[in-house]
Amino acid sequence: MTLPERYDPESARRRMVAEHLRARGIAEPRLLAAFQRVPRHRFVLPEDLDRAYGDHPLGIGEGQTISQPYMVATMLEALALTGAERVLEIGTGSGYQTALLLELAREVYTIERLPGLAACARAVLDRLEYTRYTLRVGDGTLGWPEAAPFDRILVSAGSPRVPPSLVAQLAEGGVLAIPVGDASLQELTLVRKLAGGRVTETRGCACMFVRLVGAEGWHAEG
Repeated sequence: MTLPERYDPESARRRMVAEHLRARGIAEPRLLAAFQRVPRHRFVLPEDLDRAYGDHPLGIGEGQTISQPYMVATMLEALALTGAERVLEIGTGSGYQTALLLELAREVYTIERLPGLAACARAVLDRLEYTRYTLRVGDGTLGWPEAAPFDRILVSAGSPRVPPSLVAQLAEGGVLAIPVGDASLQELTLVRKLAGGRVTETRGCACMFVRLVGAEGWHAEG
């Protein structure tokens, strides 16, 4: 990947953290440090290199996007990661959020529906020498039952409902973050599993994600 002439990704990344995250209320030091370390420009298409650190989503092919940094930070902040967690990520996409999770958690399992995107994400993560992750292609709405339970589950696509399979795979004391709503607008929803298996849901900010396609999400043709 060749960078445009005079392009300085380090400076662009510092501006992103200062202007789009810290200035908008993202304050957790470990989270800000992770965004400073992960080279977002390595996860975008070549034609978007000069826009890699803007606060907007970018296409990554196959009708999918890499989410805007502020929304990624908002979702990660809601998970309150300490570094000890086993995390399930639904929607690997470009692998950018996977890399951030690997900076913040102990171990990451990540599922991508589209084989081409999964292969590209794996290649970038491996080039950047990330380990402690397991990636597979499959229906993310069904989770990863053989690896459950998970301390945190993060869904990077909008769903009409909270998939029951994901709730079932959440550990006691765990948190699931998922955009829930219709195909054009969702609300960031936090699901917490309390002692005894009791579950609570809290709706937060409005957001717009691509559809979560699968048995417990949107049908591929719907």
